[in-house]
Amino acid sequence: MSGASDEVRVVFVTAPDGATGGRIARSLVSERLAACVNLVPGVRSIYRWEGAVEEDDEVLLVIKTCGDRVEPLRERVLALHPYDVPEVLALPSAGGSEPYLEWVRKESRP
Repeated sequence: MSGASDEVRVVFVTAPDGATGGRIARSLVSERLAACVNLVPGVRSIYRWEGAVEEDDEVLLVIKTCGDRVEPLRERVLALHPYDVPEVLALPSAGGSEPYLEWVRKESRP
């Protein structure tokens, strides 16, 4: 059985546009902090910020990585992201195709 460091995680990050999302995604993959990042355009976010309800179009990054890569990935996103408080939510994966999970483990390692 694999340990927590080998558990595949799915990390959600929103970005203000496709160019910003693409820049963050390419950095994470090229630096082997993530095996894969999907950019999902057309996300409409409604949220409370500084006492007001805001609404913006965003791009959602769906990032696949390993448990022990989440913290350095989070730090890198914070360094690259234009938002004051970027969304970085890491969720455990449950099940999945073992060959795919093994690929994520391999490709998100230095």
